[in-house]
Amino acid sequence: MDSPRDHALASERRPLLPPGEEERVSGYGVMGQTFASGHVLGLRRWTASSVGDQFTSVWHRAPDGQWRFYESAQPEFACSRWFGHGVQESTVVDIDITWEAADTLHVSAGQLLDWRVTLDSSPMTRVMSQVGNRLPLSAWRSQKMLKAMGAVATSTLGVGKVSMTGLTANGLPFDANPRLIWRVVDSSAVINGQDLGPPAPLAEQARIGDFWIPQRGIFAMGRVFVGS
Repeated sequence: MDSPRDHALASERRPLLPPGEEERVSGYGVMGQTFASGHVLGLRRWTASSVGDQFTSVWHRAPDGQWRFYESAQPEFACSRWFGHGVQESTVVDIDITWEAADTLHVSAGQLLDWRVTLDSSPMTRVMSQVGNRLPLSAWRSQKMLKAMGAVATSTLGVGKVSMTGLTANGLPFDANPRLIWRVVDSSAVINGQDLGPPAPLAEQARIGDFWIPQRGIFAMGRVFVGS
């Protein structure tokens, strides 16, 4: 299988929006990364969007449970459109994504954020990627299939509860299609001048809406459908 960098750059060169009547995005990101300090980060790089131009969104949850989104587009055209009711603040900033190696991602936003992520595969992520990459769109749109895949991921990946379908913080139904996945094997981040410390699972798994944040970092190539 090609490296995560290869897949991400292919998505940048050839954005592909899946067919459908719902609002849709596709691209890649870090579904969630938890830190021993209690902070949580997430990255969404949607190279195709049905509601506007491509955009990048960094999700940050502080130890006090408050969420803040940093987005390269106005909130009504970014992740706040679907999850904003669970967020205390949405800020529009320039966000840069650089691949420093085939398995190393650097995300920065001026003096606000400096975040590095190192990725690798495991036997289970390889199996799930092989299955996910072969499934037809009809299977990915099946609620029964998504719930079954979420249950399998929950029991095998060691990242806590995994939800691929549910409601966003704004009360809209979502279907997440992580077609290819990798593990985050190392991560370091500074946000607003604060070092977030080493990666570690949280005492209580974080969530926003029905989307559960993995207790260990997961990087995915995929797409999301929002709305009925």
